[in-house]
Amino acid sequence: MTQTESRWQHSRAYTLAIAAFMGIFMFGYDTGLGGGLIVLPSFLRDFDMLDLDKKALADRKGNVVSILQGGCLAGALLAAPLTNRIGRQKCLIVNCFAFLLGASIMTASPGNLGMFYGGRFTVGLGVGAMSMVCPTYVSELSPKHIRGRITGLFQVVVVIGVAASYWITYGVQHMAPTSMQWRIPVGFQLVPVGLMLCVLPFMKESPRWLATHHQNELALKNLAWIRKTSIDDVFTRAEFNEIIASVAEEEAVTGGRSYKEAFVPGNRIRFFIAFAMFTFQQWSGQNSINYYAPDIFISIGIKGASTSLLASGIYGIVKIVATAVFIFFGIERFGRRWSLTVGLALMSLFLWIIGAIFNTNPPNVNATSPSGASIGMAACIYLFVIPYCFSVGPVPWVYCAEIFNNRTRSYGLMTASATQWLWNLIVSRFTPNIVLSLKHGGIFFFFASINIFAATAAFFLPETKGLALEDMDVLFGLVTAEQRQADLARVEAGLSEKEQELMNDDKMSETRIERV
Repeated sequence: MTQTESRWQHSRAYTLAIAAFMGIFMFGYDTGLGGGLIVLPSFLRDFDMLDLDKKALADRKGNVVSILQGGCLAGALLAAPLTNRIGRQKCLIVNCFAFLLGASIMTASPGNLGMFYGGRFTVGLGVGAMSMVCPTYVSELSPKHIRGRITGLFQVVVVIGVAASYWITYGVQHMAPTSMQWRIPVGFQLVPVGLMLCVLPFMKESPRWLATHHQNELALKNLAWIRKTSIDDVFTRAEFNEIIASVAEEEAVTGGRSYKEAFVPGNRIRFFIAFAMFTFQQWSGQNSINYYAPDIFISIGIKGASTSLLASGIYGIVKIVATAVFIFFGIERFGRRWSLTVGLALMSLFLWIIGAIFNTNPPNVNATSPSGASIGMAACIYLFVIPYCFSVGPVPWVYCAEIFNNRTRSYGLMTASATQWLWNLIVSRFTPNIVLSLKHGGIFFFFASINIFAATAAFFLPETKGLALEDMDVLFGLVTAEQRQADLARVEAGLSEKEQELMNDDKMSETRIERV
């Protein structure tokens, strides 16, 4: 933090992050939307699901929810080479159009399940790409001392999107069961992405992406604009020097051939961590509840579609509050490692409790109102999501967005996002079948066991709180601290020789950024 830093010093970094995360709102909205649609009577009627037996209905529901994840997996894999080639900003614009196309197809579907699947898969392409590009872009423009807070907005926006899907489907539940009942929540997708598309042309390209493509002058100007300084500000110039030194080191390791960089010793462990973190995230149990919250609440005795949707809406509000409190007040105080370890342990505890209550006091299918045991299980589900919101929910996105260096970050986030969507696809597709197969609360015991193992693994993670992105190569052993200091000194010496040339540049007057 600079000595002259004001309260609004990083307002532009926050503004760019919020604009980019408008696409992440759709990440949350669409992941929650499927579970809400499959309990609406108009949707079940229009897509011929009313007369299916339990097994066939479980399969159909799994398909409706999981087809999105198939598109997301493909979108995450395709986005990395695209964003490396054309930049973060332009890649987001391209994927907004993919999203708008898919959402339009879904909304216009005349009860044709194949057409609905096609639209939902196309939406997934856009969502998957945004899940990879947005945290990459935001981490690259964030100051190190508040990077966790800014990058963590990702998860805040996700849970806001999930809650919005719950409450909109709850609202339309009170409409007449015409096709408009399900078209309203589906068509709402067009609004935030349309707004995002209007904002994106005015956003600045990532300074670190520009530096990796040797557009150093523009990279420095963009960095100064984001930091609300001038290009000759001592702190901005120091940050820029670190970026240039890091890029030179990364190129030297593999001779400029980026495909080798994932396999060198200092990078391999980072790709493994990204894979492991999102594997544990998806098998923590939260996404099964997230996607099928209405069905889950029905299964524990919260009767009626309207009542279960209301319970899901309250669940979404709990997630928003818990995530926001942690991101703004906790992540930079407690760090990444301890947040994960403690949060996963508490999640496991609440799942054991839910499973035990379910096993000893199973819901009465003939009851006209929820029993005390059912209310207790619902309360534990709400409590379960609180440690999720300060651990395996937001922290993997923050951690994986910051551990990779400039040349591997897009592929690192591709690995993280693709892993997330791969397991997401499997979990969302088979949760209805798992619920049917694991009787007496078995699904809760299953996820509780995974979380105990994940908490143990999280204890051994390196802490990254407060480190610059360029420090991650030192932390993970790609370069030594001595080599970094030598390379930084060399870059600073090289830039000082050009100081007079920069001072005489006709555009120098344009680089003074007015503080607002």
